[in-house]
Amino acid sequence: MSLRAVFFDYSGTLFRLEQDASWLAGLTDGSGDPLTLEAQTELLRRLTAPTGRVVEFEPEFQEAWDQRDLDPEMHRKSNIEVLRVSGVSTAEQAEALYARLVDPLSWTPYPDTAEVLRGLRDAGVRIGVISNIAFDIRPAFEKLGVFDLVDEYLMSYVEGVIKPDPKLFLRACERLGVEPAEALMIGDSEEADGGAAAIGCAVSIVEPLPTAQRPDALLAAVAEHGVLPASPAGA
Repeated sequence: MSLRAVFFDYSGTLFRLEQDASWLAGLTDGSGDPLTLEAQTELLRRLTAPTGRVVEFEPEFQEAWDQRDLDPEMHRKSNIEVLRVSGVSTAEQAEALYARLVDPLSWTPYPDTAEVLRGLRDAGVRIGVISNIAFDIRPAFEKLGVFDLVDEYLMSYVEGVIKPDPKLFLRACERLGVEPAEALMIGDSEEADGGAAAIGCAVSIVEPLPTAQRPDALLAAVAEHGVLPASPAGA
């Protein structure tokens, strides 16, 4: 059965929260010393990890972490605690960094994001974005000029369900009018995005590398599954 739809994850797949000296350089640890580059990198990894426990939580914060992608308040509570446990020294710094996390305009698109979305639309392939997220990601697509290329945005905090629950993937198929076997899910998490395989979707996993280090993984994924021909860059 030929593929008629492609679903994409957001964080680590189409966009990435990148280090930016303008809002990370001022961070200090409990001793008042600037956070090292390695510490800054680890902070962002913890804030954007798709699954798993990134720090040791007290029970109330563990519950908030488990519910973070279903409830914006739980998302804020748990991530502020991640920052505190990770050594961000003041509440003001934690709040400022958290504000960047939930600002979709702070996220950087991968180099081939726009190209792959335009290519799929031109080929008549339906497009969905399925994200475990607690804030509206659509402004990031508007800024990139590709908002209207996506047929459906399924955000967990709106849908009330998170990947890898099969209900979310089935809902995406229903809204795009395709059978699961006609859809490809592209994401960065075997656990979360790989759940699409349970309902019969094809799955392709990409590495959530810095955007400068991953120029054409999305194009390569759709080419590998025969949805689009391989481009010279991705061949």
